[in-house]
Amino acid sequence: MLSVKSELLAALAHELERLAPGAAHLARFESPKLAAHGDWACTAAMPLAKQLKTNPRQLAQQLVSALQAQPAFGRWVQGLEIAGPGFINLRLQPAAQQQVLREVLQAGAHYGQQPSNGQRVLVEFVSANPTGPLHVGHARQAALGDAICNLLHSQGWQVHREFYYNDAGVQIETLARSVHLRAQGRKPGDPDWPEAAYNGEYIADIAAGFLARQTVRADDRSYSASGDPTDLDGMREFAVAWLRHEQDLDLQALAVRFDQYYLESSLYSSGRVAQTVQRLVESGHTYEQDGALWLRSTAFGDDKDRVMRKSATVAADGSPIEGGYTYFVPDVAYHIAKWERGYTKVVNIQGSDHHGTIARVRAGLQAAGVGIPSGYPDYVLHTMVRVLRGGQEVKISKRAGSYVTLRDLIDWTSRDAVRFFLLSRKPDTEYTFDVDLAVQQNNDNPVYYVQYAHARICSVLAAWGGAPEHLQTVDLSPLQGPQAQALLRLLARYPEVLSHAAADFAPHDVSFYLRELAAAYHSYYDAERILVDDPLLKHARLALVAATAQVLHNGLALLGVSAPEKM
Repeated sequence: MLSVKSELLAALAHELERLAPGAAHLARFESPKLAAHGDWACTAAMPLAKQLKTNPRQLAQQLVSALQAQPAFGRWVQGLEIAGPGFINLRLQPAAQQQVLREVLQAGAHYGQQPSNGQRVLVEFVSANPTGPLHVGHARQAALGDAICNLLHSQGWQVHREFYYNDAGVQIETLARSVHLRAQGRKPGDPDWPEAAYNGEYIADIAAGFLARQTVRADDRSYSASGDPTDLDGMREFAVAWLRHEQDLDLQALAVRFDQYYLESSLYSSGRVAQTVQRLVESGHTYEQDGALWLRSTAFGDDKDRVMRKSATVAADGSPIEGGYTYFVPDVAYHIAKWERGYTKVVNIQGSDHHGTIARVRAGLQAAGVGIPSGYPDYVLHTMVRVLRGGQEVKISKRAGSYVTLRDLIDWTSRDAVRFFLLSRKPDTEYTFDVDLAVQQNNDNPVYYVQYAHARICSVLAAWGGAPEHLQTVDLSPLQGPQAQALLRLLARYPEVLSHAAADFAPHDVSFYLRELAAAYHSYYDAERILVDDPLLKHARLALVAATAQVLHNGLALLGVSAPEKM
């Protein structure tokens, strides 16, 4: 129905321009909240009436009269109605509604996608510290980030997927010392075990691997252990490589890929952090107080000024220890690097605990004076995930020691269930992952419900035995029933769903849509037999369900979920 919509919008724009030069930009259609109000609604009469200082209902009537004389409206529109203060509701001819089936069947996997817009976008997600396995919060972020990348790509963006590794700082030192203690035979619970140390059994595995002189290979590095229990620097390098490899396996289990792993340490070794600090000092937006260096971030909308470099401290032997940079300083340096790499559109997907960093990072970018606009980058924040199994909350993994890992969740359920469940709610809403529900094979399980609709259609097409490409030209006029009409309307909405979901970074909208489409198909299947004796009726109904299967397949693929042919 995209071609129909395009024709009608062109005619609407023409008539708006005749009414008021420059008003063609008001030509757009919206989907009414209630199907009873029509297929599309036009609100142009109301803002235009305000501009022309006239009554909006009278202007709407004038516009309706003009549109009724347009050939495109005569061909595709069954009725035009004025409602409320000046809404124009359009009811389409059955032939117009049916046109969507030809578009779906011809476009196939590309239905709903847009051509390249020539623009690049960098999406940063997961970005976990290499100090442990990925947990269920990372799983939510991985599914969310991957789906957002797929959505943006479907709408013409050239997408770069990036993972930022915090491989410098206090947590890495804690990791190295935890491995060092394990290599010496000490363990959690011992009297001298530090409170800040990492307690998971994976620390013991790292220590054993190091002492055995193993070689570990991750996506961006390889490291061979010396086996020397006093080699703290070696343990640090080995531990990071070991956990990088583990996280690679986690991401592979969820079928998530990245184009680049960007290391925090590179910001220091390349001099980017020092350059960024120098820029901020030279900008005049910093000051010294109590031995610390501060950014006057309140000048850029932050609620308080932020420490950039901590004040110096004194070691046990009386020697001075220079204060280190706070977390947001390398973050500012990193985003300047993103900008200088040509990414004028950047999306960061992070946990809701990062909410406080948004204002200070944006303030730092503004203060740096490198041409970055306010509001850069975009952020998508998500809450953590609770896990229920057997009706009880699961909080601890034997492997991780303190949380459920991503691979635990996949092992208990499936990759498809993990992805679909974690994308079934808005990112900023609390979510409880019910493991028992995720393995059920009934209509209560949302991923099963959607996948079963696709498999059900595949079984119908297999029983028919014909070639689906022959359905592109069949007579669709028999598709008149209310359930068939509901399916047609939903199939026509799919491109708009993708467009809005990409613009709003909202893959949950796609999961909502797929559940609605699956429900409409199940209702249709229960209401009308498909493989009837009448060839005209049978082929029209087959075209409808084949198009439905294609859109279910397309939507599931964007979420990273399979569309099985059998269940």
